[in-house]
Amino acid sequence: MAIRETLTAAGTPSTGISLTRANWLALALLSCGHFAVDLYSSALGALQPLLVARFSLTLAQAGLLSGLLVFSASVAQPLYGYLSDRFPSRVFTVLAPAVAALFISVMGLAPTYRWLLPLVLLGGAGVASFHPQASAWAVAEAGERPGQAMGFFISAGALGYALGPTYFSFLVSRWGLERMHWAAIPGLAVTALLIWRPPRAGPTARSHRGFQWRPLAAVWKPLAILYTAVFLRSILQIAFGQFLPLYLHRERGFNIPAAGYVLSAFLAAGAIGGVLGGRLADRFGGRSVILFSMLVSPPFFALFFATTGWLSLVSLVLGGFILLFTIPVNVVMAQKLAPAQAGTVSALMMGFAWGMAGIVFIPLIGFAADAYSLHTALAALTFFPLIGFFLAWKLPR
Repeated sequence: MAIRETLTAAGTPSTGISLTRANWLALALLSCGHFAVDLYSSALGALQPLLVARFSLTLAQAGLLSGLLVFSASVAQPLYGYLSDRFPSRVFTVLAPAVAALFISVMGLAPTYRWLLPLVLLGGAGVASFHPQASAWAVAEAGERPGQAMGFFISAGALGYALGPTYFSFLVSRWGLERMHWAAIPGLAVTALLIWRPPRAGPTARSHRGFQWRPLAAVWKPLAILYTAVFLRSILQIAFGQFLPLYLHRERGFNIPAAGYVLSAFLAAGAIGGVLGGRLADRFGGRSVILFSMLVSPPFFALFFATTGWLSLVSLVLGGFILLFTIPVNVVMAQKLAPAQAGTVSALMMGFAWGMAGIVFIPLIGFAADAYSLHTALAALTFFPLIGFFLAWKLPR
């Protein structure tokens, strides 16, 4: 890494470590991998209507597919975090885009519903194996700017997740389910790039051989607070991702393409917010960014539900932009608390928190919507970030 003179927040010069071209290339390749695996992780939502029609699935069977993907791609991430900390091999990162791409893209070739289940399970495994190790290595490449690096890395995944439904819908509309296997090309290409230029093992992987429980136990309290804050934020994030198009279509009269565009705008705003949140964390500290995000985003969501028209939609996008400031911040803070288990804690703050929020709250939101309305069920969630705000006060400075 190259040494350069920088200015501190007070305006005085200081010596820092800047990112070299090699570091930026490694970070760019890891971010491309994150974009690819999350592109495939969001494919099932776009494909479900076609799969239901083709295999005459019940809603319970369709729900089982979604549940398997959430479990395999998100809830199981700590297992891969443990394995990548225990056995720091590059295969967890390098092969993951190809595994996710192949198994998700060949679902159109499945002869029966029973074949879909293992394909979804294995595709989700590719998604889960990538996140813990790759996020740890993205920070290892970052030098003095871990927040900025994690912001780029996380936002690349968020952008892939936002574009996945559009990508698969476009391909299927042109070629049909039977030729959907061509959708695997981006994931295979990214794996080829990572084989050509594999990420270097970070300092954590080189200096720590084996998994250590004692350092985790020593910081269990701030980790638990941080995880709970991430869980609360993920409730709103996953609920909007799952129910926003349905809400806009049924209760506000949007046609289905327009409702999908609004969801894409919400997710894309979150991707941009992640980049800015990482930069702000490097300058002002992660705790301050979390407090700001949890306090300022709820009023925008409340305004979205209280108004209609352009003001409502702008408020929704701004709320998502500010809420998702915290995605890279939470991961970097967890890695600083437990650097020897960077893969494990990254998985806890990313896939596991998101997956558990979905498994617990998606059914609850459905029950509440049946009992009251989808508007009431979703609007009630705007208070969860405020709970996270009070929890974040207890985070270490």
